[in-house]
Amino acid sequence: MNIKPIKTESDYRTALKRLEVIFDAEIGTQESDEADVLGLMIDDYEKKYYPIEAPDPIEAIKIRMEEMQLKQVDLVVEIGGKSRVSEILNRRRKLTVDMIRNLTTRLNLSPGLLINDYQLMR
Repeated sequence: MNIKPIKTESDYRTALKRLEVIFDAEIGTQESDEADVLGLMIDDYEKKYYPIEAPDPIEAIKIRMEEMQLKQVDLVVEIGGKSRVSEILNRRRKLTVDMIRNLTTRLNLSPGLLINDYQLMR
């Protein structure tokens, strides 16, 4: 096993290529151990240089609605009326604490994600 830190984009690409070769190594082998270490190093590099931002609360709600095949009318109970759901999803009104609590349960989303600030459309 010859592992060195990933410091450059070239190191990163080399590590990815090597991981691709040894990815399915039998557990307990030296290659399997190397794959574990490379995976951690690649993950660390990607978090630093290719961060993925969490969606804003409204995008998160829309994504989860799509995943769960829900329509706006399906959130009436959690948000409070068809027009209120429309106002929220069209960024004309902010989520309230009660809405966040209800949506957290209904959509299985983190309250921490839903309390983030977002811009309203004027």
